[in-house]
Amino acid sequence: QVQLVESGGGLVQTGGSLRLSCVASGRSVYAMGWFRQAPGEVREFVAAIAYSGGGTYYADSVKGRFTISRDNAKNTVYLLMNSLKPEDTAVYYCAADATNNVVAGIADMYDYWGQGTQVTVSS
Repeated sequence: QVQLVESGGGLVQTGGSLRLSCVASGRSVYAMGWFRQAPGEVREFVAAIAYSGGGTYYADSVKGRFTISRDNAKNTVYLLMNSLKPEDTAVYYCAADATNNVVAGIADMYDYWGQGTQVTVSS
């Protein structure tokens, strides 16, 4: 089993920045990702990163504004969010793939999920 705990969410004004963290414990994981879900919307892919950190993949809506990174020594993946917009408001979820190291934007590829952290961007 793997436990994922997110932190770093909060309220920020348009144009501001936040850094989310997700700490993984339990068995080893490979690719990790971030997804988000706004009220009344389906969960959508945000960013993903390979175990080595060398491979990353972003949704078009966040490309150039968000940066995903990881520190395997700390079993932690980060999401640095800059130039935040009201449409970025959502619950952000960390996900981990304990089977493959495929950087993917498909939720079904991930085996474990965190509980989520709320990000609210005010206009």
